[in-house]
Order: sequence, then C-alpha cells, then structure tokens
Amino acid sequence: MAIIFNHVTKKIGKSIVIDDFDIEIPSNQITGFKGINGSGKTMLMRLIAGLIYPTMGTVSIDGKVLGKDITFPPSIGVMLENPAFLNGYTGYENLCLLADIKSEINADRIKEVFNIVGLTENMNKKYRKYSLGMKQRLGIAAAIMEKPDIVLLDEPTNSLDESGVEMVKRIVRAEKERGATVIISCHDGEVLDELADDVICIKSGKITDRYVPNESEV
Repeated sequence: MAIIFNHVTKKIGKSIVIDDFDIEIPSNQITGFKGINGSGKTMLMRLIAGLIYPTMGTVSIDGKVLGKDITFPPSIGVMLENPAFLNGYTGYENLCLLADIKSEINADRIKEVFNIVGLTENMNKKYRKYSLGMKQRLGIAAAIMEKPDIVLLDEPTNSLDESGVEMVKRIVRAEKERGATVIISCHDGEVLDELADDVICIKSGKITDRYVPNESEV
C-alpha cells in the first residue's frame, strides 16, 4: 500500500514536530527513516498508524485519507518505541490476546512467529521475566504475526545482540518478499542502508535528503 504525506505539519502545543512533510512512500518496498532521536521518526510512524492526525495536510493510505475516509490503516503491524505487554501473562498469552481482537490467525501462526523471532523456548515464560532483548523480539513478533500490508518497525534492533540484529534483517526482507510495505527506523546507519530500498533523512521534522543506498554500486 502506497503512503502519501501531503504537506503534513503536526504541532504538539506550540512546537512543530513535523514540518511540511510532503512525500510518497511506495508500496512493496523497504523505506528507511534516518535521523537522530527527536528528529520526528516516531511521530511520522504514529501518523501512518492513525494514532495521531496531522494539524495541517493529509496522510493517505492506498488513496484513502486517514481521519476522513478511514480511522486507521486496515492492515498494519506496528512496533513503536519500547514494546509493552502484560507482565502477569506469558509471551504466548500476550500475543493470543492481541490476536483475539481481529481473530485472523490461529495458535499455529502464533507459535510460528515465536520460532521466527527466536523465542520458542521462552513462549510460556511470564513477560515480566523477559530480558530487554526478549521483549524486543516479542514486539517484533506482534507486529508481523497477522501478515499485515504495512509493517512499521521503530528501532527494531534496540537491545538486540548480533544474532538478534541478523534476525531483524531476515524478517524485514521476508516481509518485503511477501509484498508488505515496510518502514523501518534504525540508529545504526549501516543496518538501515543494508536493508532499505529508499532512505528518507529527517531533521527537526523536515526532510533533509532522500537517497537509494548503494545506488552507485548497481
């Protein structure tokens, strides 16, 4: 699904956090958001997810305007900032609760995503006993489990070791391969450039650059 920002500005109080953002994000590719903390990357993902709406301008998903034609994208998986789940439930129980909202997937699919993110052995462990890396993996599992058309991953490599970073790379590529529109932010520029088909550089809520990684090598 193509995502179009049409001169989007977002104000929080008197502060402008997104400033005249005007860009199209093509469908079925991996788009990277690059910028320091506070640059506006997470706010842009919130706008795409319909968690907030623009102060000015519009965000369209597949031709439909968020907040007007649709409340939020019909098929989206999101991991924003630090994943949060219910401490007293197991990882598996937490994903089952989320899956029950739409009832689109069954227990076999939930177990499959635990395997994909490397958490099968900890599936029945209480969430409060999860390490930071395990919590991050569970957040990624929740974002991809329903095979959404749009996948938003905000700093998915946070708290992950080398094997975890490789896991994120495999998942992001697999999501694109099945036809999803993937948007990823990452503080590691090398990881972002390795994964993304297109990178949008952001500073103070503005687009400062847009490039195709390794284009000169093609």
